[in-house]
Amino acid sequence: MNADHSDQTTVLEPEKLDLKPPGMFKVLLLNDDFTPMDFVVAVLEKYFSKNREQATRIMLQVHREGKAVCGVYPKDIAETKVQQVIAFSRRNEHPLQCMMEEM
Repeated sequence: MNADHSDQTTVLEPEKLDLKPPGMFKVLLLNDDFTPMDFVVAVLEKYFSKNREQATRIMLQVHREGKAVCGVYPKDIAETKVQQVIAFSRRNEHPLQCMMEEM
């Protein structure tokens, strides 16, 4: 071993990352004059796991106030739910609109 070299140890400190939790998004249904109320209830039960009472309450809020929140999800899940609801509505020939808003 060479005596000229001292035994140096380099300590690497982990880089501090400013990580934020993923943004959450509200998924909303919008009122229209054509989609039947029972179809909206069925959408809420099928895609948002609401029971009949919860689904009816949300459907009535959509009807009375023009829109209502169906749930809050991370971005990718919210996008998927919006696409599923719109596709299901179009397959059943209803103009029901679904959208997402960042919280």
